[in-house]
Amino acid sequence: MKYLGLDLGEKTLGVAISESGIIAQNLTTIRFRPMDFNDALQQLLKIIFDRKIDIVVIGLPKHMNNDLGEKAQMSLSFKAMIEQNSPVKVISWDERLSTKTALRMLSDSNKKYDKQRQLVDEVAAQVILQNYLDSI
Repeated sequence: MKYLGLDLGEKTLGVAISESGIIAQNLTTIRFRPMDFNDALQQLLKIIFDRKIDIVVIGLPKHMNNDLGEKAQMSLSFKAMIEQNSPVKVISWDERLSTKTALRMLSDSNKKYDKQRQLVDEVAAQVILQNYLDSI
């Protein structure tokens, strides 16, 4: 099984991959015009089909009290778009604190601040995917 992990923002989509189902690696950050999720979807579909992905795990940004806010609704809508346009199984996964974890991982790696900001979305996607893989 091949997996993708996603961390969706308003202008970026962090993407991580696992070809083994054991270890997640950051792959890329898809950039798009603010809230242009159709463009993000087209770029993502190319990755899904080129890499023959079986399962996509998309971060679901819940509030700490477990409520689903506006960003969670955005994630659920994007999940539906992926499901309507590809044969992959799409799983929503609680992503609370994934960006904070990604920033801590990047600061521990001694990367310059600018490089950290460029990588944070795909490393957050890596955290989301790795948490999912660890759970199964």
